Amino acid sequence: MIPLLIVFAKNPRPGQVKTRLAEALGSDTAAALYRALAEGVLRRTQAPGAYARAVFFAPADSVREIEAWLPGESCVAQEGADLGARMASAFAWAFARGHETVVLVGTDVPALGRAHIHAALSALDAHDVVLGPAFDGGYYLIALRRPAPQLFEGIAWSTAAVLPQTLDRARAAGLRVATLASLGDVDDVAGLRREWAAVRELLSGALLAELLRAQPDLEGA
Repeated sequence: MIPLLIVFAKNPRPGQVKTRLAEALGSDTAAALYRALAEGVLRRTQAPGAYARAVFFAPADSVREIEAWLPGESCVAQEGADLGARMASAFAWAFARGHETVVLVGTDVPALGRAHIHAALSALDAHDVVLGPAFDGGYYLIALRRPAPQLFEGIAWSTAAVLPQTLDRARAAGLRVATLASLGDVDDVAGLRREWAAVRELLSGALLAELLRAQPDLEGA
């Protein structure tokens, strides 16, 4: 069966996304920025015929808002008590439907695109797990060719230990691991400054102006 790309996304409600950025930008602007980042990832990972795609969203009660925001996308509610459980559940869902290779990404990496998905799928020909390291110590992509729930158990999520702990779990399970090029995500003002060149390309005039009012030094980043 055709490979599957899973995109983890959140309903862009002000006050519920990009909370660290909201401290500097305000909750409405931070939510608008998250929406632009997510739409950018979805646009740049479109590859009809190469792989299927499903958007796994949170919170589960926002199905109507998500479907209105992302018409035409296959949308599935995330299930699980923490991020690891939600990712394990998403992979289980995909493999249960017959997909033999599955890639999962988030919506926080402005440079992420089709090339990274294709690279992960290609690496799965000779590996069991593919990871895309993020500069903050986590990962922006994980790809599997079979269920591996142990990779999502006992991980200190949202810390710099995520990637090394995941690699340890994979090695302990005897899984062959490949890594892609490292990319930066946008979770706080430091990340926004670092990734500004890529972020700027995604912004409408009004949102760009608002961001520059809140953080005028971005144009010099």
